[in-house]
Amino acid sequence: MRLLTVRNKMPPKAPPPRRRSRPWLKFAPAPLLLIAVAVGGFALWRGRVALPVVATAERMFFAESVRGGFGIRAVEVEGRRRADADAVLAAVGAQRGTSIFAVDPEQTKARLEQLPWVRAASVYRRLPDTIFIAMVEQEPLAFWQHDRRLALIDRDGRVIAADNLGAFAALPVLVGDDAPQTGAALLDLLATEPALAPHVTAAVRVGGRRWNLHFDQGVDVALPEEDAAGAWHRLARIERDDRILERDVLAVDLRLPDRIFLREPPDLLRPTPDKKAPKGGKAT
Repeated sequence: MRLLTVRNKMPPKAPPPRRRSRPWLKFAPAPLLLIAVAVGGFALWRGRVALPVVATAERMFFAESVRGGFGIRAVEVEGRRRADADAVLAAVGAQRGTSIFAVDPEQTKARLEQLPWVRAASVYRRLPDTIFIAMVEQEPLAFWQHDRRLALIDRDGRVIAADNLGAFAALPVLVGDDAPQTGAALLDLLATEPALAPHVTAAVRVGGRRWNLHFDQGVDVALPEEDAAGAWHRLARIERDDRILERDVLAVDLRLPDRIFLREPPDLLRPTPDKKAPKGGKAT
């Protein structure tokens, strides 16, 4: 049942109540109103003995409501970009022609918020025949590498998806058991130096206390446990002045506040520039 209609791509605000003409009220059959009163009375008396009677009355009410024009004809969704359309319809749990009163908005909301990509949802009945869903999707923050697998996580550390992740290849990778819970704070810190942050391709949590950063130039940078922000800003100043990450360096250690340690590659791994020999001679 393809009933989904995506209104926009931005997370919407809850729709204001609308005044609509309701000509269908004039034609609602009398049995429908009588059954509604009966169901309401039974609902006030939902003991064990009354449950079968209530269930029968509900079925009668739903059937009469459909005959009275309250059958579902559309499911409208605003804010859906990545959530699976079929999964959203399955969470509503109704087919075309089902009584609109058979859809419980609160239960539907709870099922929707268990779906991948769905951060929050609001569900409304728009009488006589439309279910309206306002959805806010999760925003991917980074990849989390765990047990040799990658999963996409949001700012709260919740796993969004573990398949079809190619569209998010530019996001950094976080490594460590507590990386999902602490990653948002780290990436917020990195964003304070916008010229340097895009070069960080991965961050490894060390002992649940601090981070090691890996840069796309192939350099690893050790941040301290205390005052990681100060060390990050210090690295940005050094990079602006001396282009340290572009040098022949394997690692930069910033764990001490008053000095910096560089690890260079062994001599055997150092590239040696070609030397041109003078005419009639050999290169030395």
